[in-house]
Amino acid sequence: MSGYRYRKPKNLVAEINVVPYIDVMLVLLIIFMVTAPILTQGVKVELPEVVSAPIEVKEDDLPLIVSVKKTGEYFLELGPDKEQPIAVAELEAQVAKITGQNPQVQVLVRGDRNVNYGAVVELMGVLQQAGARNIGLLSQPPEE
Repeated sequence: MSGYRYRKPKNLVAEINVVPYIDVMLVLLIIFMVTAPILTQGVKVELPEVVSAPIEVKEDDLPLIVSVKKTGEYFLELGPDKEQPIAVAELEAQVAKITGQNPQVQVLVRGDRNVNYGAVVELMGVLQQAGARNIGLLSQPPEE
């Protein structure tokens, strides 16, 4: 029996080793600390030209389109007077009438590339006050 020795079994450790998890957490913290300031800065972009999927529209669910010229004039593309500029109060009344009949109507804003951003934001605020719940922006694909 000299070849066999009795070994005392090692005690098993039933604790989780958290050191690797702490290392990973610290690396992630550093990554977020570095990238957070980059995400909050603005970049000059031209929004009207984007590659996007076309909007699928059913025959019964035609969207309401409101256009903004670079001069700041608003146009409601509805009825025979769609080429005439419309005042903000009249636009709000017309959209409120339409959204009163169909609250799920999609309202699309078509803004000129050179329009003042404030005019588009003001228009979207007016549309929300008129009861429009589904507001989107129209764009055109870039020319190739």
